Amino acid sequence: MREPFVDDAEHAVRPGGRRRWRSRALSWLRWGTAAALLALLALDVAFPPQLPRARDTSTLVVARDGTPLRAFADAEGVWRHPADPSSVSPLYLEALLQYEDRWFRRHPGVNPWALARGAWQRVAHGRIVSGGSTLTMQVARILEGTPGSTRSPGGKLLQVLRALQLEAHLTKDEILALYLERAPFGGTIEGVEAASWAYLGKPASRLSHAEAALLAVLPQAPTRLRPDREPDAARAARDKVLERMAARNVWSRTEVDDALIEPVVSRSLRAPNAAALLAQRLRERQPRAERIESTLDAGLQRALEERVAAYFSTLPERTSAALLVVDNATMEARAYVGSVAFGDARRLGHVDMVHAWRSPGSTLKPFLYGMALDDGLVHSQSLLVDAPQSFGGYRPGNFGAAFNGPVGMAAALQLSLNVPAVDLLDRVGPARFTARLDNAGIALRFPRGATPNLALILGGTGARLEDLVGAHAALHRDGIAGRVRYTPDDALVERRLLSPGAAWIVRDILESNARPGERSDTFDTMRRLRVAWKTGTSYGFRDAWALGATRRYTVGVWVGRPDGTPLPGQYGAITALPLLFETFDSLPRLPGDDAPVPPPASVAAREICWPLGLAVEDQADALCQRRMQAWTLDGVVPPTFAERDARLWSAGRETFDVDAHTGLRLSADCRLPHVSQRREIARWPALLSPWLAPATRRASALPALSPDCGGDGRDAVEALRIEGINAGATLARAPGSAQGVRLSLRALGSEARIQWLLDGRWIAETRGTQGFQREFDQPGQHTLTALADSGAWASVPFRIAR
Repeated sequence: MREPFVDDAEHAVRPGGRRRWRSRALSWLRWGTAAALLALLALDVAFPPQLPRARDTSTLVVARDGTPLRAFADAEGVWRHPADPSSVSPLYLEALLQYEDRWFRRHPGVNPWALARGAWQRVAHGRIVSGGSTLTMQVARILEGTPGSTRSPGGKLLQVLRALQLEAHLTKDEILALYLERAPFGGTIEGVEAASWAYLGKPASRLSHAEAALLAVLPQAPTRLRPDREPDAARAARDKVLERMAARNVWSRTEVDDALIEPVVSRSLRAPNAAALLAQRLRERQPRAERIESTLDAGLQRALEERVAAYFSTLPERTSAALLVVDNATMEARAYVGSVAFGDARRLGHVDMVHAWRSPGSTLKPFLYGMALDDGLVHSQSLLVDAPQSFGGYRPGNFGAAFNGPVGMAAALQLSLNVPAVDLLDRVGPARFTARLDNAGIALRFPRGATPNLALILGGTGARLEDLVGAHAALHRDGIAGRVRYTPDDALVERRLLSPGAAWIVRDILESNARPGERSDTFDTMRRLRVAWKTGTSYGFRDAWALGATRRYTVGVWVGRPDGTPLPGQYGAITALPLLFETFDSLPRLPGDDAPVPPPASVAAREICWPLGLAVEDQADALCQRRMQAWTLDGVVPPTFAERDARLWSAGRETFDVDAHTGLRLSADCRLPHVSQRREIARWPALLSPWLAPATRRASALPALSPDCGGDGRDAVEALRIEGINAGATLARAPGSAQGVRLSLRALGSEARIQWLLDGRWIAETRGTQGFQREFDQPGQHTLTALADSGAWASVPFRIAR
């Protein structure tokens, strides 16, 4: 028998050896794990995950409701819209996670069971039956950009390591966002948001069950399953997802059956391209932004783009147009059409005419009249002279070459008469007018070295459509102009342009101007919005304008050729104005939009008289030859302007003595005794004489001087006579001649400059007794008038026989 103590010794040694072995094993494991972690950390530092950078992303410009307007591809031509789990439909997230990776929220980036299953199925069937990749691994593959290499064992190992890296660096939602933005959907479309708009024409936040299933499966084979090319294959794959959602009780059987009925209908694959020129401007302001929110209304933008394209499709080549709609309350743009057709080379569609400098034509006139009201120079019915005049050698004419004689301020603005506007600007001062516009945010551009002059009120300057719209909005904003805003982050910049009272009077005048071709007793105009509208046409038919404002919106329209060449026969009233009214009639309305706005306290209605322009109560009845209702500002009733030649006008009142029995005028040098009476008349500006009725001229003329009295200097106006045609003559062309009647004409009795008018339209200019020849070929009754700068005039009626 062995000694007991020997066995005890063996048993005592063996447990100690096992403890030492376990200790060494644990030590090796710790050091091995630390070494592995250090190695992984070193590899992570040396080979960080290829996370996307800001400059690698495309840019999306959206409307105020998030609808994409224009997408700009990234440097590689890929269309990609921003997306994250909160911005897409929950239905899509359910379909994606259930079909692709339902353990996404639980695994560390790799699902060993899924990998093992995929490997076994590949060995058993000799092909890939189901993949073992998680969503994280798919993101890793997308970021690596080498999808083919992931089929090899080495590629799959790299994908696994990258997935672990992503899980270490990012949260689950960040990884999911990368998939939502960068999953392939066919062609150059990446990400569910871009795919939803490209294929379905709607945001990914508003997907149906069927649409969510379709987009969930499409990245598995984006080329083979593209719904725009392979709708049958896309539908089969979609239905497979739907059945799985029903089998797993994620969606009810009823929901899935309804979704299975829905056909796969896809639009032609195309990127959004609305408001292209504004989107380009905004992207230039924020070149690195992924998403730029604009203030535009997507539906209104699309409708007006189509309307502009259709409206101007018949105009000649190289013709373009621009349209801008602004909300008066916020000065935010709601629609922006920079050209007829973006990208149309024949119409220079790449040129943004909302932002371009063009001649404004007559569109600045409302602000001139408003400033004159604020300066106390006029009221709404001040008597203005629409007759040939010279302003330091500058002799403007009206658009239609006709003159109207005496006109009120309201009519002069509504008819857009040129001579009264130049006369008024001469009194306000062109430099001061320009400075006040500039202070209100309406920049004008003049040729290098040029200074503001009288021609600017007729379009002799440069302006931009967006600035003009911001200024016309002041008529409905109590005289405060604003800079148009294109994004919600744009600052609201406002400057006073007119007083509230002046803005109200000008707006009332423009609103009272009937739409061309309409009469209140013919159309149901009560339902139409009151639009304060103004047209303009630049010299040579290069620019046609129409601007208008209502309580809610201001709209501007420009038509012309971006290269500046003329567009004969096209002017504001016939080319741009109809589109302006169509736009207003299509804008949304709210109750009360068509309600009249009461005048502010500074505006009052007064009855005034012509020719003096004063209130009725401030003058004798004999001096009041024509009465009318006028709007006055701050209680000021300014008189009619004095003529520039003081000899002809004085203060408009002529006071003199007459013989009580004969009514003849007396002077200070009379040989016989007379019983004198004091008389007073109101005289009309001398340049208006040809347009006055004979009774009106007699009422404002001085009585003849008594024969026994010496001259008093009041008959200084020259007597003018037309030579070359007799009053009441009937003229006929020579028998068998196709030409009209040619006459040699001249005016006698003045050495001043003579303006010749035929039926109120300017036809020629001479000086003194200089003659000219004119052919008359229009049959009918006519009137030929010669009007001297001194106010002398003569008129001859005649007839041309047929």
